Amino acid sequence: MTDSTLPTCRFQSFSEPSDPRQVAGRVTALRQALAAQGLDGFVIPRADEHQGEYVPAHMARLAWLTGFTGSAGNAVVLADKAALIVDGRYTIQSAEQTDTAVVTPVRMEDTPLERWIEQNLPAGGKLGYDPWLHTVDGVARLEKAAAAAGGSLVALSANPVDALWSDRPAAPSAPVKAHPAAYAGETPAAKLDRIRKALAEAKVDALVVSDPHALAWVFNIRGGDVEHTPLPLGYAIVPREGRPTVFLAPEKITNEAGDAIGAVGEIAAPAALEEQLKKLGAAKAKVRLDATTAASALATLIRDAGGTPDAGTDPIALMKARKNTAELNGARAAHLRDGAAMTNYLSWLAREAPKGRLTEIDAVAALEAERLRTGLLKDVSFTTIAGAGPNAALPHYRVSEATNRKLEPGIFLVDSGGQYEDGTTDITRTIVIGEPSAEMRDRYTRVLKGHVAISRLVFVKGTSGAQLDAFARLPLWQGGFDFDHGTGHGVGSYLSVHEGPQRLSKLGTTPLEPGMILSNEPGYYKQGEYGIRIENLIVVEERQIPGAERVIYGFETITWCPYERALIEKGMLDAGEIAWIDAYHAEVWEKLSPQVSGEAKAWLEKACRPL
Repeated sequence: MTDSTLPTCRFQSFSEPSDPRQVAGRVTALRQALAAQGLDGFVIPRADEHQGEYVPAHMARLAWLTGFTGSAGNAVVLADKAALIVDGRYTIQSAEQTDTAVVTPVRMEDTPLERWIEQNLPAGGKLGYDPWLHTVDGVARLEKAAAAAGGSLVALSANPVDALWSDRPAAPSAPVKAHPAAYAGETPAAKLDRIRKALAEAKVDALVVSDPHALAWVFNIRGGDVEHTPLPLGYAIVPREGRPTVFLAPEKITNEAGDAIGAVGEIAAPAALEEQLKKLGAAKAKVRLDATTAASALATLIRDAGGTPDAGTDPIALMKARKNTAELNGARAAHLRDGAAMTNYLSWLAREAPKGRLTEIDAVAALEAERLRTGLLKDVSFTTIAGAGPNAALPHYRVSEATNRKLEPGIFLVDSGGQYEDGTTDITRTIVIGEPSAEMRDRYTRVLKGHVAISRLVFVKGTSGAQLDAFARLPLWQGGFDFDHGTGHGVGSYLSVHEGPQRLSKLGTTPLEPGMILSNEPGYYKQGEYGIRIENLIVVEERQIPGAERVIYGFETITWCPYERALIEKGMLDAGEIAWIDAYHAEVWEKLSPQVSGEAKAWLEKACRPL
């Protein structure tokens, strides 16, 4: 297949996102700019002012400088060396995308950002940073690291990368729209009442809403300023008493959204934010800032004006995580729709993949097209991960024209999702083309056992994701295996597919509560050969257990799609696991069979037969 005949997608592209050949010249230019300012180095995070997972194109400074396009990482450029510090998900990708003769990829788990600075910043060295791109806590850590090296940290009023980026894209200008009340399930006025009560309990005078997800949720608005997540990039200030102010470009706000915001608050241009923060400071206000998303620059503006910045928990995060009845019903409806699309897709794949003509790009395009046929798809919820063979061993693989592989006998992994107005979906299925090896069946079944273990769990109120994560890993551990990502992340309601604070992870310290949506996605990855991951979305719900002395929770599964029977080694499953899988498949058939027909229905019937 030539480039000219590659299939196209509405929401995804397959062009190579970076060019390592550009890195050397750009790093050299940055060093010259730093030297002219008397600086010995500069930190470049993969972040915008909101610390979002997706950054708008004009904020992708790390990608422009180093070529690395992953969702997390930091670069540090000194006069004589430069490092690109990424987590274990991106070890291979970072080395492929940057010029390693100029920038050295560093594994964060071995050498965190702060330690690298301690070890490499010269004594007396001045390390620059952009205070709009780092949180208060992040700056404190950088200051400590620079001091440990015998140097100092310097806040810059302008980001030096921006002056070098001659073809920098324009800021996004997507319209801000109202999110229908039928899907939101609660009015902005009711949400603001809850927020004000939380501010009173915390004894703070105001809250700066710096997370666009929180902004969208509170005021029941959605936008399109970043890819795959319907976010309006902006801020709000919610006082403990009085009307809030939303900082969004007025020309972006539709009449309906303007009416929704205007009913409860004021609208101001983004440039007015600094003036409002200074007014709060001058009034000696104590202002809550979200420790995870609020820029250090916000705290400085409040403090310098005489106020008290209070970096802590944004009360909106937990409110947003606990979905209401309308949001949960919307999620269930979205997953039924999505499950039918997946059934049509997997049945097509079962017919076409063995012919040996499909590529990863073909597979991505076909799945997006299947979701578009629902007539309700607004976007994909993230760039589809579709890995054949060794590409499946890269947990965050993104197919491009350069990496596109044919689907040959062996493993094919597809992790994808859709953004619908009523809900956000995320599902992973691993299939086999041809006959699997005994090893593949063993590894798949271990992953499936961990996946089923999470699905069947019951746990006491107050339990966090960190306390549950090991249940997904135990079958892998028993064979001497593991996976290097969390078992599950929170999911938003027509918002981000990755939502906190809830997570199933060694780092998940937030207690799980009813209404929270999470993913359940253990995996196994054999570098250079194949990878396996199985993912459903689950909802925390209360369970009624006769005689229980504590409040007990469990999980409702809301994703409906068969597992890969050819990869299941039935002899490795116990009776309870077999019963759960059979019951799940029976429900998949009951829910999806009325929505599909023809070859897809025949495929589904076969896929859902009892083990």
